[in-house]
Amino acid sequence: MEGIIGFVILAIIIFIFLIIIISNVKIVPQAHAYVLERLGAYYATWDTGLHIKIPFIDKISKKVSLKEQVVDFPPQPVITRDNVTMQIDTVVYFEITDPKLYCYGVERPLSAIENLTATTLRNIIGDLELDNTLTSRDTINDKIRIILDEATDAWGIKVIRVELKNILPPREIQDAMEKQMKAERERRARILDAEGEKRSQILVAEGMKESAILKADAVKEQKIREAQGEAEAILTVQKANADALRMLNEAAPTDRIIQLKSLEAFGKAADGKATKIIIPSDIQGLAGNVTAIKELWNDSVSKEQS
Repeated sequence: MEGIIGFVILAIIIFIFLIIIISNVKIVPQAHAYVLERLGAYYATWDTGLHIKIPFIDKISKKVSLKEQVVDFPPQPVITRDNVTMQIDTVVYFEITDPKLYCYGVERPLSAIENLTATTLRNIIGDLELDNTLTSRDTINDKIRIILDEATDAWGIKVIRVELKNILPPREIQDAMEKQMKAERERRARILDAEGEKRSQILVAEGMKESAILKADAVKEQKIREAQGEAEAILTVQKANADALRMLNEAAPTDRIIQLKSLEAFGKAADGKATKIIIPSDIQGLAGNVTAIKELWNDSVSKEQS
């Protein structure tokens, strides 16, 4: 019986010992760090992996996340240089670079960052007027980030960036700004309409100008072509006359043939409504042609009377 009791006690002791060992085996996950204290003093910082602490001597003081963290602070009242009170809320992005300093550098680090952000924001906005505050967000963000990053180095914190989430001026200021924006939009709309009308008139004028130029070019081209046609016609007639004269000279006509051609020409001239015909003197002296001229005259008179 005593042996059984002893075996049970031994089993219980072994079980408790295993529980103690298992409970002191710690696994640090990725992007985390554990701050270990030994007998109440800082001893080590555990990184990712398997670790074993001494029971009743070692103590995990703080579990720290090394991921980038985001803190959205509530709106803070600030006053600009032109005495306008507005509400501004900020968003701070930071990460812990030294878990030891984060644990022992400052009490309640997030509260310390919030208060430091509020005071820094008031100092910066106090040197700016309302218009500059609304249009200089990037400059304000950079100034706050630089100041916070320098101040939080002793706390093992690195401030990555700071953003002004909302800037809320008083209601009457918002109404005045909305009216100003509306007037500005109307002014821009009128300018755009005037520019569009101007552009339209310019395009119409340019179209009319191009149309007039094209018409003038067409008339010019037509006159040039007509002149070229008349010139070609004259050249053709002159060439034909020249060819006829050349052929006539080459044929060496006699005086009788020339007189006959002259009578043919007078016949063509009389073949119309002419009432008078002037006969050259050299032809009048030709006795052999009197009869032909007389007959030609009679035919012309009879045609006129009919």
